[in-house]
Amino acid sequence: PDGDYYEGRWENGKRNGFGFSVAPYRNVRAGEWKNDVFLGERMVYTSERIYGIDISRYQHATRLATFYVGKGRKKRKVKRLTVIPIEWSKLRITHLGNISKKTVQGEVDYPVSFVYIKSTEGKSLRSAYYGYDYKMAHRYGFHVGTYHFFSTTSSAETQAKFFLRHSVLRRGDLPPALDVEPTKEQIKKMGGTEVLLTRVVEWLKIVESHTGVKPILYVSQMFVNRYLNDASYIKDNYQVWIARYGEYKPDVKLIYWQLCPDGRVSGIKGEVDINVFNGYREQFDDFITNGSIR
Repeated sequence: PDGDYYEGRWENGKRNGFGFSVAPYRNVRAGEWKNDVFLGERMVYTSERIYGIDISRYQHATRLATFYVGKGRKKRKVKRLTVIPIEWSKLRITHLGNISKKTVQGEVDYPVSFVYIKSTEGKSLRSAYYGYDYKMAHRYGFHVGTYHFFSTTSSAETQAKFFLRHSVLRRGDLPPALDVEPTKEQIKKMGGTEVLLTRVVEWLKIVESHTGVKPILYVSQMFVNRYLNDASYIKDNYQVWIARYGEYKPDVKLIYWQLCPDGRVSGIKGEVDINVFNGYREQFDDFITNGSIR
């Protein structure tokens, strides 16, 4: 009666197993279902997919234990923050993390096709590593994007201008991204969901006006479930980069999927966020040609 058409596995009067669905005002959905709930496409990771990473100060610093002799010749243990540079010439993805189940064909030894680098946060915080990372990423031939971490305690206009003033946004770069990760308490304190979404849209519009390209919205799966379903303007006009640590492809207007926060990349000490582009080489090349900063 509602115009929803489904073809696929059917058990106990419900969609169960693999199938596809076509419905008004919704994208075609193909993948696995369980008791009428769409789980998504089960991803198979191969060398044909397009992978990228996002980095911030966490990919530069590690705490190393050191010892020294103090008063009374007692040994005291202290931790010093030691900066470890990224070895840009060695970047290759070697592990897709253990936080969720994954189906992998072949050995994980994937090239890094794109890099997003954190530039700013709120209205006053700047990454000390951004400028150098941006220069090195370009030098070694990576497609580069820049992102801002959104704060609930300052205006969208102030944050957008701060981001634009302190970021390198050159022609041919990937669209800038807005990282939105507020807690329920922070949203309540700023005035509620409507206020949050209004400020997010304001930031996106200001940056779009400056760069000539629509920014990308980075959010978690929980954020999508709680807030984005009621934000039709954002869903209709902006692509989503989603943090979803499961084995099924997210059911959103997807551009990047952050599939794990605990991946491994040669040339970087410690854990790294691993992302996969929603498409293959042909779609990625088209995205670079038509979706980059103009």
